[in-house]
Amino acid sequence: MLHCPGAQHTCKLLKQVAACCLLLPRFLLTALMLWLLDFQCIRRRVLLRVKEENPERDDPPVCVSDSNRMCTLESLKAVWHGQKLDYFKSAHLGFSAPNTEVVMLEGQRLCRILDFSQRQRPLIVNFGSCT
Repeated sequence: MLHCPGAQHTCKLLKQVAACCLLLPRFLLTALMLWLLDFQCIRRRVLLRVKEENPERDDPPVCVSDSNRMCTLESLKAVWHGQKLDYFKSAHLGFSAPNTEVVMLEGQRLCRILDFSQRQRPLIVNFGSCT
């Protein structure tokens, strides 16, 4: 019964729901922390309004910017996506490395990373950049 496509879809759905239930408290805590980081910007905005009402003060001007906000929809989406990626990762400390697919430069064909390993020689993967 586990080999039918409906059961596989159900298992994937249950795994996603379980992940959401486990990640939701972590996500909400992160959202709260991002909001608290924005609190300083909100406080500066309030101080700027008070200064506009009382122009006789000699304090240095308070610089307020909306571009430095931490709690935005984009940042919350990135946090949720990052936490999901971390939860579903296949590499774990102390376990064997996953045998992921790689694309060969010559021929553009797919193969597995452990296809390049040889006996008695370590496999070194360099994720460098030429920029």
